[in-house]
Amino acid sequence: MPRLSLLSAPFLLGFDAFEERIERLAKAADGYPPYNIERLPGAGSAEHYRIAIAVAGFSPADLEIISEDNQLVVRGRNAEEEPREFLHRGIATRQFQRSFLLADGMQVMGADLRDGMLMIDVERPEAKRAARRIEIRGPQASNGQVKK
Repeated sequence: MPRLSLLSAPFLLGFDAFEERIERLAKAADGYPPYNIERLPGAGSAEHYRIAIAVAGFSPADLEIISEDNQLVVRGRNAEEEPREFLHRGIATRQFQRSFLLADGMQVMGADLRDGMLMIDVERPEAKRAARRIEIRGPQASNGQVKK
């Protein structure tokens, strides 16, 4: 039996990939590392956001940020150190992957690592709204052939 979803409505065309991304993000809902997303005040009508991820113990060489196909992926892999004996270990430095789905037109402006926080700035420039008239093709009146 086929699965029904909100995005399978007949008037929503071309949203199959979007639905797949939502499912992929739902599966990756791990709580580590913790993060914040904030809307920043900005000049003009562009929207500015900052994603702050707590990455204590990771260096810039241990982190990878990839923006591809409307998805922002942040990976952390801590280099193996010599074995140490911990009496208590409360700071997690395990590898992670955190994904964020970006709307069309969103641009990653840059990233900064300071004080154990990875801050990624994202912007949505003002969308230029344009309307255009669509010509309707039909049979020619003179010979009855359809225009191509």
